[in-house]
Amino acid sequence: MLGYQTIKSLLFKLDPETAHHVAEFFLKNYMLFYPVINYMTSKNFVHDKRLNQTVDGITYLNPVGLAAGFDKNATMFHSLPALGFGFVEIGTFTPLPQPGNDKPRLFRFPEHESLQNAMGFNNEGAEKIAKRVAARYPFATPLGINIGKNKITPPEKAIDDYVTLTDTFKDKGDFFIINISSPNTPGLRDLQNEGFIKELLGKMKPLTDKPIYLKIAPDLDLATAKTLIGAAIEAGVNGVVANNTSNDYSLLPNAKDFGGISGEVIREKSFAFFDAIAKEFFGKTTLISVGGISTAEEAYRRIRAGAQLVEVYSGLIFKGPAMVREINKGLVKLLEQDGFKHVADAVGADR
Repeated sequence: MLGYQTIKSLLFKLDPETAHHVAEFFLKNYMLFYPVINYMTSKNFVHDKRLNQTVDGITYLNPVGLAAGFDKNATMFHSLPALGFGFVEIGTFTPLPQPGNDKPRLFRFPEHESLQNAMGFNNEGAEKIAKRVAARYPFATPLGINIGKNKITPPEKAIDDYVTLTDTFKDKGDFFIINISSPNTPGLRDLQNEGFIKELLGKMKPLTDKPIYLKIAPDLDLATAKTLIGAAIEAGVNGVVANNTSNDYSLLPNAKDFGGISGEVIREKSFAFFDAIAKEFFGKTTLISVGGISTAEEAYRRIRAGAQLVEVYSGLIFKGPAMVREINKGLVKLLEQDGFKHVADAVGADR
């Protein structure tokens, strides 16, 4: 098989979105490549009981998941265990289909192993996607449903979109992620307020017994973030995903002046933001960390800081399909090195 560096050199000659569609074709049509997918699963999925956890009633075979944005239409999740993921977030989904923002809207910065995207929740809509997910659910690994509002939905009607999506997917996933933190839908981040989240959770909770997590932006003022999280916990949220992409364009040389930044350049910002939140809320709610994680050492740092689970995305583009395997194998070594018998023992060790 071709090494990933060779494949990457070819893919990187393509527009980033075109390259993504090439990967999607391979993962979507897994039956055409079944021997390859089967081989990749056996090679990349790390089976080690020390990495198993039960979080909010859900069993995870390893703590490394795929963040939302990669599988926007639920066309690939059935093949993603081949990349070693312990869980997968699909979406963001909206009630109605929408094309997303104008192209170009996805940009690579290889020298910084970072991405910038202004996709805008491009997806085929809840009705079509729900049928696709239902055909394969329940799935081999936990499946997260990331939900957002349509661009055309006015702020005063936003709750209706999230409620519709909760009802549509309540029997087609293992947990929900409320996305009110993407920078690519006008006005979406304005919904990161105490009143909205309390009202929203008040309407979502009666519809589902699945865990509900709130995904927040790293650009929030810390005091505001803590107030929001506190209100969400009071309203019954099961946990927090920190964090979404950043619109701090000073982090990335030659950044565009729109969209969200992810990858290595937001690693320290993401860690500092997560660490501050964990100091306040570790032990009070489930904490999931995402942003600039591409190595075992960084995943372990987040776990010791209080993350029960971590998510990756941008690093996969630059490091390739072996990345999750290397993170999980590295985690086992780091646990051994520090005398922990299980990953759960390391969660919050630095708190």
